[in-house]
Amino acid sequence: MEQRFDTAVCVVCDRLRLLLNQIPQRMKQQAHEIRMRVHGPLTLVLADAILFVNENGPPSLRLGEDTVKVTKEDLLETFSKLCDYSVYAYQNEIKNGYITYRGGHRVGLCGTAVTNGETITNLRDISSMNVRIARQIYGASCELIQKLGSRLGEGLLLAGPPACGKTTLLRDICRQISQGVLENRRKVAVVDERGELAATYCGEPQNDLGPCCDVLDGYPKGEGILQAIRCLSPSVVVCDEIGSREEIEAVQQGLNAGVSLIASIHAGSLEQLLQRPQGKALLETGAFPWVAMMDNTGKFGTVTGIFKAGDLLDQISGDSSPSHNVGNRRLYRVL
Repeated sequence: MEQRFDTAVCVVCDRLRLLLNQIPQRMKQQAHEIRMRVHGPLTLVLADAILFVNENGPPSLRLGEDTVKVTKEDLLETFSKLCDYSVYAYQNEIKNGYITYRGGHRVGLCGTAVTNGETITNLRDISSMNVRIARQIYGASCELIQKLGSRLGEGLLLAGPPACGKTTLLRDICRQISQGVLENRRKVAVVDERGELAATYCGEPQNDLGPCCDVLDGYPKGEGILQAIRCLSPSVVVCDEIGSREEIEAVQQGLNAGVSLIASIHAGSLEQLLQRPQGKALLETGAFPWVAMMDNTGKFGTVTGIFKAGDLLDQISGDSSPSHNVGNRRLYRVL
């Protein structure tokens, strides 16, 4: 974990990187994000706390005179390093608000949008950055796989809020399926639009996704799903953060081709998943017989419940508010 932290901060400007390298190892191991806001404190986000980095001494819960303040120059230097000193080469990523770099780490960008009509074409005057520290945790999905067993091969939608560990679980699910956790090895195709699952660098995945996994790096998810089906004959297709109309259509085509799909979707709760049009549309494709719900209130990467998609669709069509009961039937749930 510490090595991942050190890799993540390699793009941070020299002044802040030196300070971040000095924080205690236990905090490096627990860190999920590093936040840099112009004229604001340098912030370290852990699973259960938000800490402020100090000039002298370890990060603390309180702001003080010793708290490190981020300058505009710090952000500009970090942004330049992140773009390999060629902003033009990263124009597409910048307009989408993030850049993924070696190791699968992703920096979210905040600033002033440059628009052409309703389309964002660029981002200027960067005012804050969020370094999300990617981590590969071997065995992260063991509990989920143990509970679902062979049913995982039927298809799974992993739902939860940002920063709860969805990508970490997906990464480990890929590795385990590819290694043969479902009775035998299966061909897995990963559509890695943001580069977070495989962390491909110069054509070489930096993360271990198993011996039978192909990675479509940088492909838009909808196009990548169809490309995988046409060219790679996968048994399972895996992708992160799904939900657009094009992606849902591709999911439907994948199902019709006999491919199992495992994907994630943002949803702060089961209720939010059922209320989101994208959530309902994905469940209605039939590609995801099982839904695993996560939250960010406890241990990182924890699944709080596993549900049958059919029961959830029944709940949507009912009159009562979403709960864990449908009529006289209890939703299938494993805690």
